[in-house]
Amino acid sequence: MKQSRVAIFAALVLLAGCGGGSSSVLLSDPRPSISPLEVRIYRSVPEGATEIAQLQTSSGMGFGSQSQTDAVIAQLKRQAAAVGANGLVIMGLSSGPSNGGVSVGASSWGNTSGGGLSFGVPTSQQRASGLAIYVPEALPEEP
Repeated sequence: MKQSRVAIFAALVLLAGCGGGSSSVLLSDPRPSISPLEVRIYRSVPEGATEIAQLQTSSGMGFGSQSQTDAVIAQLKRQAAAVGANGLVIMGLSSGPSNGGVSVGASSWGNTSGGGLSFGVPTSQQRASGLAIYVPEALPEEP
């Protein structure tokens, strides 16, 4: 019985950390969706590009790892691809405390004595914003 409670608690902690939030604001008509693998990251908006949407996302709770940054960039690329953008300009990345935390505890009790131990582990959340853009393919050079 005790092991099943620990397993249920561990599953709840993992599920709580899985989700982040995402939002987008369309700036122009979306284009047909594409694969996120086709979305290229730019440092600034190239000349002739069309701004399609402002994007925001956040990671699930974690411990401030590179994988959280990778996850929010991948999510921005998925959002950009969904509105047909073939380009993405990262506008901001930030890290801050998450709205939750992880606590690990153990206790023991009996008919005549009791005791316990608990400690908390701080967690963080990665946030990112970007601009989904469509960059027309370059025209072939004339001979």
